[in-house]
Amino acid sequence: MSTLVKPLHIDIPVKLAEVKVAFSVPSLTFEGDLPASIFHLQLIENDIADWHSKAQVIAVFHTNAGHVTLNDKAYNTERKVATGNPYKDLVSDLMKTAKIHNWGNEDVLPGIKINTDAMARMTQLVQEGFVKISE
Repeated sequence: MSTLVKPLHIDIPVKLAEVKVAFSVPSLTFEGDLPASIFHLQLIENDIADWHSKAQVIAVFHTNAGHVTLNDKAYNTERKVATGNPYKDLVSDLMKTAKIHNWGNEDVLPGIKINTDAMARMTQLVQEGFVKISE
């Protein structure tokens, strides 16, 4: 493999003064060992920092991705592992997924905000002017 850095011309540079985005994450797709949605959240957060933009970024983890919001004990029980939750630094909105899996408020990570359900929350965010990104 070559270590030579090839030039890359950006044809459409993007710089936004304001970013309002809501990620809907019903399942995890991976880029190597990292969920793609988390990678994409990191990309937009880095862009926002570089642009010095006013921003609101919300991630709604639900359905088969809701487990990323669990504390270590509940994560281990749900996933049948003893490793703890590797996603515990994420903060997201969750409710219906919690009810289906019988998760209580004591099971989710501190700072997790529970909402009515992911579809209602995503609808609300879009109507408030957020751009929806589906992962």
